[in-house]
Amino acid sequence: MLIERILKESILKRWGDNKIIIVTGPRQVGKTTLIHKICKSKGKYLVLNGDDFATQELLKNFSKKKWQTIIGNYKTVFIDEAQRIKNIGLGVKIIYDEIPNVKILLSGSSAIDLNSEIKEPLTGRKWEFNLFPISWQEWINHTNFIDARSDLENRLLYGMYPEIILNEDDKKNLLMELSSSYLYKDLLEYGGIRNPKIINDLLKALAFQLGNEVSYNELAQLLQIDRATVEKYIDLLEKSFVIFKLQALNNNQRNEIKNSRKIYFYDNGIRNAIIQNFNPIGLRNDIGALWENFVISERIKKNKYQKIYAFQYFWRNYYGQEIDYVEDINGTYYAFEFKWNEKRKAKYPKAYQKLYPDSSFQLINRANFEEFVI
Repeated sequence: MLIERILKESILKRWGDNKIIIVTGPRQVGKTTLIHKICKSKGKYLVLNGDDFATQELLKNFSKKKWQTIIGNYKTVFIDEAQRIKNIGLGVKIIYDEIPNVKILLSGSSAIDLNSEIKEPLTGRKWEFNLFPISWQEWINHTNFIDARSDLENRLLYGMYPEIILNEDDKKNLLMELSSSYLYKDLLEYGGIRNPKIINDLLKALAFQLGNEVSYNELAQLLQIDRATVEKYIDLLEKSFVIFKLQALNNNQRNEIKNSRKIYFYDNGIRNAIIQNFNPIGLRNDIGALWENFVISERIKKNKYQKIYAFQYFWRNYYGQEIDYVEDINGTYYAFEFKWNEKRKAKYPKAYQKLYPDSSFQLINRANFEEFVI
């Protein structure tokens, strides 16, 4: 039974707008399934698969007449993995500008070429949506609150990818396969990376440093590559929707650290597969990092789906006082500390309070995390 996606209703609300719909996100999170479902609810539609070489060849050169021949009487066109078709943004622009009453939907699993191939040519002509692995809200909707809660430790270990959730008996093998080069397919093809081993080694180093500040210089020394290469590869991993960064909050205040960052994974299961550690929660020494990664990634899903525009940071000063996560929404700060153990307290750093006196502060643990991620 398929899991209903929150994004479905958001896309349907925009269906009547005279704009192109673009859905981006990691591979294997259900973009194609979601768009097929939406298109089917609207009647007949044409599918063009950007992964298919024949389709890539067919769409090499664009013209109004060629598009009219391909589209025929269809009123809906879905182009899957659109970034694989050269200059597809310019091609779709022709449909939008010159062939009226055709609804166009595009999916893309890599932002490496999305900006130049799709987004820039379609400025002002598109609505863009991000689809992520299953969110906690979607999981509760699919099961129920009690069953989802009893499954929490499983999700901290194996993550929220649809295929993993729906294939409980084979989850470990599927996750190991998903975390292999298939997940980085676009990165390897479009990023100009010749040596996948460096990417794997970098990901492993990042996985072991989860929840800690990351030094590009230290990573460069560890991997025996230069700092510029580290920065390039991390940027490509971000654009492939594997990892995301939190920068240090710094408003040029004295004693706040500058130019530092933490790196998280969009999915706990991918992180654990990279280091090949699926030990139960009670046998792990990284539960704090797993919990932090889980709730922050869930918060990002929530904000994206609810169109909450927030700048996201962590905070630390040179005296070692720190806060796990801070959001800036319209100039108002909201600070959060994460603890897996419900009995543990959280200190609200006085230095932070002095710098940001109007900020709120909240401890997020197993007892109350739903209000943070839903």
